[in-house]
Amino acid sequence: MYDELTEVDIKKMQEEIDHRILVLRPQYIKDVQEARAFGDLSENFEYKEAKRQKNRNESRIRYLQRMIRTARVVKTDHAEGRVGLFDYVTLYLPEDDEEMEVHLVTTLRVDAGGGHISRQSPLGRAIFGRKVGDTVTVQVNADVSYPVTIRGIRPGTDDENLPISQY
Repeated sequence: MYDELTEVDIKKMQEEIDHRILVLRPQYIKDVQEARAFGDLSENFEYKEAKRQKNRNESRIRYLQRMIRTARVVKTDHAEGRVGLFDYVTLYLPEDDEEMEVHLVTTLRVDAGGGHISRQSPLGRAIFGRKVGDTVTVQVNADVSYPVTIRGIRPGTDDENLPISQY
């Protein structure tokens, strides 16, 4: 399995890896050494917490390196008038009689609460490549689906200020 990422995504991940290796790793190693000096390790909360922080940092580094290694780099250009990566899409949900706007992003920049949804999510897959006026069915799972109508498409760009997800 691979993630579809842009050059900006990969650049941002490499910047985070560099920061974690050059800045955070030495600090966490120092914290572990200082906490170890406090004595009995079996009841040393500071030592356990310092080790936990160090291990979380190492885990995040490995995760980001694996994402870069297995990523499929995608371009952001798409057909005019069709939903593409980084576009803002206004949707109408007839079952709720509501409108909502979503921002179609790569998996690395997902923030569902903030309206940033992945192109690989059920909603993202359903609307990607469609045009204004299309009504599509979003298949959440085998038992759940719902219709949405595309009411507007506002072109977007691969914004470097959009943060990458920490999860």
